[in-house]
Amino acid sequence: MSVHLPDEHGARWSALVVDIDSGAELFRADPDLALDTASVGKVFLLHRLLAEVDAGARSLEDLVTRRPNEWMDDSGLWYLLQADTLSLYDVAALIGAVSDNAATNTLCRVIGLPAVQQHTRELGYTQSALDDVVRWPSPPGAPKTLSHASAGELVRFVARTAKAQDLSPASAETLQRWLGAGMDLSMVAAAFGLDPLAHYFYDRDIWLWNKTGTISNVRADTGLVMNRDRRIAYAVLANWRSGADARDGVLAAMHRVGELIRRELRAG
Repeated sequence: MSVHLPDEHGARWSALVVDIDSGAELFRADPDLALDTASVGKVFLLHRLLAEVDAGARSLEDLVTRRPNEWMDDSGLWYLLQADTLSLYDVAALIGAVSDNAATNTLCRVIGLPAVQQHTRELGYTQSALDDVVRWPSPPGAPKTLSHASAGELVRFVARTAKAQDLSPASAETLQRWLGAGMDLSMVAAAFGLDPLAHYFYDRDIWLWNKTGTISNVRADTGLVMNRDRRIAYAVLANWRSGADARDGVLAAMHRVGELIRRELRAG
């Protein structure tokens, strides 16, 4: 089954949809192309945290205090909260649920961005990484992207997380639970018609967890969608020319990929 991915405004795509149990590819479009993925790379930060928990080096009950230079009033919720000190579990939950930038910066300071990047490479991801903390404005010499990835590597990350292949079963479940609280269903996930605030566990016989990334010329969505018979991992990434307005066409195409997945789940 095919989906047209528009190339207006210099749009570039990397996409892959795979049944993770049979291995069948349901859709692909240049899955090895690495693109800007905005906030999607925060999943590697969460993964590193849980790997340290599994190793006994850290507890999710440990408390951390946000520093003034980590405060961000863009994506997230912590900037509206009075509490400056939270558990590592709560900081990570904010990242999974609302892609919280202040929480990302605080957790990056605690874990160390170089440690996250080394961990990502050791997992075998060479086209994907968290490149920086969240900065605005971006100073001279800072990385050009917050994160980058290919659809193929993100689908592998999703599948391995779902199968608890790089984390303990408890930590893999925790990561999926954080991402299952994600409130951005505007892209591929829009096709499923789920409750945006409650779609972990079954809603309309569909169970979803995902992570998205958005900036002015990026839309990226990766995750796992399943019913009681099939588990489908997906990643759909789009970049377009800075200053152009390709958003509506890109979102429509991502919705069509979601419709393809929904038809596959019904047919399965």
